[in-house]
Amino acid sequence: MKTEKIILGGGCFWCTEAVFSRLPGVTAVMPGYAGGTVENPTYAQICTGQTGHAEVLEVTFDPDSVTLEEILAVFFAMHDPTSLNRQGADSGTQYRSIILCTTTEQEARVQSVLQKARTQFSSPIVTEVKLLKKFFPAETEHRRYYDRNQGDSYCTIVIAPKLKKLKDVLHR
Repeated sequence: MKTEKIILGGGCFWCTEAVFSRLPGVTAVMPGYAGGTVENPTYAQICTGQTGHAEVLEVTFDPDSVTLEEILAVFFAMHDPTSLNRQGADSGTQYRSIILCTTTEQEARVQSVLQKARTQFSSPIVTEVKLLKKFFPAETEHRRYYDRNQGDSYCTIVIAPKLKKLKDVLHR
C-alpha cells in the first residue's frame, strides 16, 4: 500500500487527532509541532507562543482510499480557517490554521483546493500553506488524548461535537 503524509494544524492537536484518526483511509496520525524555529520543542515551550511552532497533526493516508482533496475538505469543515491564531477558546500562534506540505507537488494541489475553499467562506481564509521543514512528535501524554480522556470536559465540550460533525460530513 502506498501512503502519503500531510501536516495539518487547526487548533488543538487533541481535536485534529480525534477527527482524523476516525477518517476512513487514514492509516496513522501523530500529534506534534511544526512551522517554527526551535529544535525539539516541548509542549511547555509551545504554550508560550514563542517558538513559532503550531500544534499540528501528521496525517498518513492511503491516497487510493481517501484523496488529499477529501482530507482537506474535512480539515476545512472541522475548524475555522478564517480565524487568525485562534480556534474557539484556544488562542495564540500555536493554534493557527496551517498546512505543511511534504512535496512541492502536494503544495500545488493544496493551493488549488485552498483557492476553491475561499469561495465557501464569507471571511478571508488565513490558513498558512508552506513546505514542511521538520516535524517534531508530541510527548506521549498528548497521543490518543481523546481516546484516553473522553469524560474530560474539554473532550465532551470541544472534541465530541467535532466528531459528530465528522459523521455528518461523511454521510453527505
